[in-house]
Amino acid sequence: MKILGVIPARYDSSRFPGKPLVDIAGKSMIQRVYEQSKKCKELLEVFVATDDDKIFAHVKEFGGNVKLTSDHNSGTERCNELAQNLKEKFNIVINIQGDEPCINPEQISQVVNCFTDDHTNIATLAKQIKTTENLLNENIVKVVFGANNFAQDFNRLPIPEPKSFDSEKWFLNNKFYKHIGIYAYRTEILQEICKLKQSEREIKEKLEQLRWLENGYKIKVGITEFESQSVDVPKDIEKLNL
Repeated sequence: MKILGVIPARYDSSRFPGKPLVDIAGKSMIQRVYEQSKKCKELLEVFVATDDDKIFAHVKEFGGNVKLTSDHNSGTERCNELAQNLKEKFNIVINIQGDEPCINPEQISQVVNCFTDDHTNIATLAKQIKTTENLLNENIVKVVFGANNFAQDFNRLPIPEPKSFDSEKWFLNNKFYKHIGIYAYRTEILQEICKLKQSEREIKEKLEQLRWLENGYKIKVGITEFESQSVDVPKDIEKLNL
């Protein structure tokens, strides 16, 4: 099984323009993500996919693989374009978030391991939520899944919905999970989902995976104990555990 890692990177960001090139203790964010991803033994190749000349030149400068892509609405579409334009063909494509400079290579391995189930066409990760603060934080996407670990829903609100007003009791009878935003797709499925039209709920929630669920695609959820540290705004850099 040939597996490709792709790191989508765009320069423009409403909250943090130029984020992939920001310096973090002597290395750019995109270089840190790239180097961490290269440590994953399951990945045959790792590429940065970008539509920005500055990012392209920078990745070339530190010796990374990079391809220029068209402008896209999502990282998923950028991954698909890159994968289709490579001469070498891959069975699985991993969409690695470009704003997680401390990503643990084992997380990538964990999402790859979801494909030991032949019924897995799309996979992602989740980590158990253990604090009320995180449960109520709408910036933390929650996921609920069944006994076979296929996702049933994603939401910014707590799911399953707590029935008690006493928050201390919420965690006694339920387990809550945050979605970790790494995705893996069988290559032919990646092509299919990129042809789907956006759904109303996807646009409202700003969660593209809802489009896949609504169109009948199953998403396997692997459980991880590793925390994700994404950089959304400049102050997030101070919180990183380098």
